[in-house]
Amino acid sequence: MIRLGLTGGIGAGKSTVAKTFVERGAYIIDADKIAREVVEPGTEGLAELVEAFGTDILAADGSLDRPALAAKAFVDDESRKKLNSITHPRIGARTQELLDAAPEDAIVVQDIPLLVENHTAPFFHLVVIVHADADVRLHRLTTMRGLDEADARARIAAQATDEQRRSVADVWLDNSGTPDALAAAAAEVWDRRLVPFEANVRARRAAEPDPELVAAEPNPDGPSARLVNRLWAIAGERATAVDVVAVATVELRITARDDAAAGELTDLLAVGGFAPVEPGLHRSCDPGRPATVVVEKA
Repeated sequence: MIRLGLTGGIGAGKSTVAKTFVERGAYIIDADKIAREVVEPGTEGLAELVEAFGTDILAADGSLDRPALAAKAFVDDESRKKLNSITHPRIGARTQELLDAAPEDAIVVQDIPLLVENHTAPFFHLVVIVHADADVRLHRLTTMRGLDEADARARIAAQATDEQRRSVADVWLDNSGTPDALAAAAAEVWDRRLVPFEANVRARRAAEPDPELVAAEPNPDGPSARLVNRLWAIAGERATAVDVVAVATVELRITARDDAAAGELTDLLAVGGFAPVEPGLHRSCDPGRPATVVVEKA
């Protein structure tokens, strides 16, 4: 199994990519859908929101009136924290339920609009960013979704910048063309990268790098900084340091806290996408991102 984080700015075309992945067999987890589910009529989540913010956040049919809730929940930090304390644990629990139910050979696609803003990129095997320039997204939002221009501009400005998205991107899908062109690009990512990556992780097998995929690296500084964050997410308290040994060849080193931690890291790195090739040495399972990870003891 591998987990893929899918995101992009509002109006970028993320839904087209998600649809393409689902058609090819993805196990989809939609963060927006879960956020709606946990506050549907009859749920404990909705009851707690009413208790915290009042009955006037309900529509006539008893469902949540989201604009009414927003008017109360986003007036100050205390109200925002109250909202998050009610919804976030339930969203997290439901997400984990869906992850636990995924097949062992699944390519799990987690569609998360605010993945970059929530700083969760390191917890995925791969992050796919769907990109379109701000003026293109503005046109789509005002003509296809019917948003007021000022509202559309405000929504775009409130999200992560292109630079912030690029810094966490393993795959950068440009959607300045047609939906068909974007779907074709997403299908190629699925076939050439995601399917082999998942099979390699399951087999604990290092990847044979695909030169074209490697050349498509979206970050001009390379993947090393992303991989440092990802290795910290995998190792956690078992590591005392994660360092870049060589940028050009993407060689990294984890300093394990002790012998027991070093032993545990063998399995954790394999599950996280770095197959053991000999004691203390791992290589990437991703055909689009060759990397070597050495585990040393403090």
